[in-house]
Amino acid sequence: MVGENTSAEPHVKRSDIVYRNMRDSEILRKYYSTRTIRIGSRMEIAGDSPTDIFIGRYGYPKVFIGPMVPPVFGNTEVLATPEMWRSASIPRIFEMRSSLVRGLYETNVKNVEKGRVEEVVRDLALAERPAGAQLSLTVRSTKPVLDDESTPFGLSGGIKGLEVGNMRAEKKVERMYFDTDARAVDAVFELYEKGIPVSKIQRGFSAGLFGRGQNRKFVPTRWSITAVDDTLSKENLKEVKEYDSLDSIMAFYSVALDNRWLIFFFPGSWEYESLEAFWPGTVWNENGKDISIFGSYEPYEGRKTYAEMGGCYYSGRLAVTEKMRLMKRQGAALILREAHEGYTAPVGVWNVREHVRETLETEPAYLDSLDDVFRFIGERLALTKSDWVRNSRMLRLLMSQKKLVDYVKRAQ
Repeated sequence: MVGENTSAEPHVKRSDIVYRNMRDSEILRKYYSTRTIRIGSRMEIAGDSPTDIFIGRYGYPKVFIGPMVPPVFGNTEVLATPEMWRSASIPRIFEMRSSLVRGLYETNVKNVEKGRVEEVVRDLALAERPAGAQLSLTVRSTKPVLDDESTPFGLSGGIKGLEVGNMRAEKKVERMYFDTDARAVDAVFELYEKGIPVSKIQRGFSAGLFGRGQNRKFVPTRWSITAVDDTLSKENLKEVKEYDSLDSIMAFYSVALDNRWLIFFFPGSWEYESLEAFWPGTVWNENGKDISIFGSYEPYEGRKTYAEMGGCYYSGRLAVTEKMRLMKRQGAALILREAHEGYTAPVGVWNVREHVRETLETEPAYLDSLDDVFRFIGERLALTKSDWVRNSRMLRLLMSQKKLVDYVKRAQ
């Protein structure tokens, strides 16, 4: 895939790259598949659900819905809270998520208020803390689910029996659930403003908890993640665009999951671009021999089409708008991401949201010119200036417009 801002996909060959085949990724898949078979061999799963749910998208408007239950009792909240995974390794994330067993029950997306399983799914999305559950399965899938948008999980099977107890609703979420006159966008942003984690808002959105009563539907998990990230960042931007411009270039850098994150804020009006470079053997470039670059861009007015690079674009935009809102400044934001050889399996777009957030919490470097920007790139990233410029609409604009290159030097 090549973003609209990309003139041509580069074929970058570097002698210092260690090319991996897919053995590492396949080992992860086989290991955790075997682990889930052992967990699920009883056909009966009993444990404390972290109040996680999953809504499928195939066959829409008839989809499979169901709870996620681990064979573990205690505080299982971490299993369903990506905000707590920043320091976790890929094997650790797979270890946690593969313990979750997904029950499958087919229903129409409009049946939010109908049926026993539908009620349990709704109540789990409302719940404040993990709830005891017992799940009986019929035919099972023993393959863990790996997806570039949503988080991985273990085996799944048709629901033969389901019992869930000791659920107490999160009051702020419950209040929006009972408000059947509020628009979904207003409910989502109000909960966000009140400190409800984005991952929990996404579950509530997926379970059809928000919006005007007659319009409520189950929303496939994959879609709900992007819808919430998109909605929240657009709401943030309404405020950000009222602020004065940044007065200097800021650069933020960090490394996580063998991904290098370099984020620039430039003075001026709001613009946003995100570029991702994937090394051979990594997610999105498993069988490639060359580095692949994906990217998407939006001007001040925003986009009219879905971003070519998918949900990661909106997750990154949410984190960027949060930072500018906190700073009470606006500007142009550029995310450069290099996914190196250790990034061998997808863990979900939370990886972008949380690690962009984490990067933007680091102490920034203040730069005086575009030359400083390219020098900073050369010191921290493996790809060259020409690689990034060829694929970045924003960098090309900055180079071609002198008034944007001659930045005000940082105040002493």
